Amino acid sequence: MRYPTPWPSAFVAIAVIAAASSPLAAPVQIDVEAAKNVFKENDCRKCHDPLKAKAGPSLKKIAEKYKGKPDGEQKVLRQMTQGPRIKLDDGKEEDHKILDSKDPAVLKNVAQWILSQ
Repeated sequence: MRYPTPWPSAFVAIAVIAAASSPLAAPVQIDVEAAKNVFKENDCRKCHDPLKAKAGPSLKKIAEKYKGKPDGEQKVLRQMTQGPRIKLDDGKEEDHKILDSKDPAVLKNVAQWILSQ
């Protein structure tokens, strides 16, 4: 008598468990209010608006550029923390403002909030 092999169902079970425990499967928990507060306190609204371009690109445009890219979050973080030289829409160049917070969790939350736009 031949018994059915347990392998197919075992592979399915392992795949389901792996997917459920994967960091990619878990939704990103963004504290929207905290991110908005950091954005406001650092006067980011002077140059950035969620939907329309000001002196800098809209948050929506930033998200479109970086969302889904493996280094997208790191590029947004670099912009907020290292103050690179940027060219504004009016052609002027200046150093990008560095966020006041040095807390990696706060910075990551703001970057994820921007990328969620």
